[in-house]
Amino acid sequence: MPKLTFVAFDGARFDVDVATGSTVMEAAIRNSVPGILAECGGACACATCHVYVDDAFSDKAGRPDPMEEDMLDFAYDTRPTSRLSCQIKMTDALDGLVVHIPEKQS
Repeated sequence: MPKLTFVAFDGARFDVDVATGSTVMEAAIRNSVPGILAECGGACACATCHVYVDDAFSDKAGRPDPMEEDMLDFAYDTRPTSRLSCQIKMTDALDGLVVHIPEKQS
């Protein structure tokens, strides 16, 4: 089972085990990680699950598709490694993934 670390804006870390095939957003909700609102429930219809993928994993996590890019236009303080956590599916290749949660969600 892959491991995933959420780093909150204040530096607090949340280490969780994630079932392969689950999304990063689902892992956050299941583990009550603060800062991930997921108002649309993972439908890629908002930007309230915005995260920054750690540089070491940005290639493995992939780039946003056009629909995700459109939603990221509504996110707060986007960066080159910004992703919607509902669009990142955990795989064994992402074991150890670290994502940073922005100061606030849009």
